[in-house]
Amino acid sequence: MKSRTLIIALILLAYSLLGFAQVYYPQPDSRGGWRTLVDSVEIMEKTGIDIQKLNEAFEYIKGSTKNGGLLVVRNGWLVYENYFGLGHREATPNLASCGKSFTSVAVGMLIEQYPELFPERLDQKIFNPRYFPDDAFPLSDPMMEEIKLGQLLSFSAGIRGNNPVFIHHNPHTIDPVGPDGWQAMVDEYALGKKDVVVNGKVRYSAKTLWCEPGGGYSYATASIHIASIMLRFIAGVELQEYLDKHLASELGWGQWNFAYRDQPMIKHTPGGGGIALRATDMLRFGYLMLNNGRWNDKQVIPEWYVTHCSRMSPYNMHYPYSLQFDVNSNGYWPEIPRDAYWKSGSGNHCIYIVPSLHLVVWKLGGRDGQYDSANTGIPVHPQAPRTNDDRKGWKATVDQEEAIIQTLKMVVDAIIYK
Repeated sequence: MKSRTLIIALILLAYSLLGFAQVYYPQPDSRGGWRTLVDSVEIMEKTGIDIQKLNEAFEYIKGSTKNGGLLVVRNGWLVYENYFGLGHREATPNLASCGKSFTSVAVGMLIEQYPELFPERLDQKIFNPRYFPDDAFPLSDPMMEEIKLGQLLSFSAGIRGNNPVFIHHNPHTIDPVGPDGWQAMVDEYALGKKDVVVNGKVRYSAKTLWCEPGGGYSYATASIHIASIMLRFIAGVELQEYLDKHLASELGWGQWNFAYRDQPMIKHTPGGGGIALRATDMLRFGYLMLNNGRWNDKQVIPEWYVTHCSRMSPYNMHYPYSLQFDVNSNGYWPEIPRDAYWKSGSGNHCIYIVPSLHLVVWKLGGRDGQYDSANTGIPVHPQAPRTNDDRKGWKATVDQEEAIIQTLKMVVDAIIYK
């Protein structure tokens, strides 16, 4: 009986190992890149996708942004890749707040790398000299001492951000609001050492918390930039260098950068956004998340951290926003799968991951200035378009917030065989 049990266990183990070995991972684009399907019949057979419905989704998103593209990966197959305006496979625009999710996963990797500093992981209270440089002290608000890392990463730390804020899903307003955009990624503004003053009046301030830690949600770019200050101090390198070593090199990215190079007040990698990344490399990031943080034979991002990113966070019960991803595990958006999660950025860029459908979608968007090399610090690639004359006079026909959800819905609806 024992030998039979052992045989069954070995068979199950063999099947498990076989299944793991069969997980597909794309090569870097310089070595062939993603496996692709172009024939509509073959696409239907291998992925269950009606390509015509993806064409309809592509036409729809052209009404949401002047420049952009749509890329779809299902079951490891790149089945759709189309661009318009300045959009192109080799384009590296400023992807704005999409960069927040990269800061988040970098912190997840940091936690695993320095377990002695994070014995409580996301429960760790981090506003003390073990985690931040001397110039972060004294704290601008004594309540910051009680902030847990999970609250900082899920925007429930009380750091001031945009209106509306949410308390148990109910909207409220705060005054003053916190810094936003590039100003939130200047250390002094993010840490509340200085206010943003315009025409002699305080326009943005992070000097005081708007609520006690954990007491509400505010979309606060300063909050996630503060996380990057912590990483910079502990790891001893800039966030960009950390990501290049621990993420970009593992996934085989092409050229990339962090943008806002035209803002001289930004002295460090902007942790609140601005990653400038090629479209197929953004798909690689989404595919890494889809596969629970594993790439080939290496656990790049801790699996527990990816799981936490993908669902409602115990650190933020006020709004469906986890560790720098919007989440739908509570069914807030009933028209899309409950396990879907995504991160959008100004310019209507958005990366989507839907584990139950083995699906990754990249909605590239962008204003003209986000493609400017003065912004990104990357010369325009010879193959990428330098003009978008065919989009002159373009006007939005689609609400941008609506487009984020509707794009995913249209792609999901294109999957005939789930």
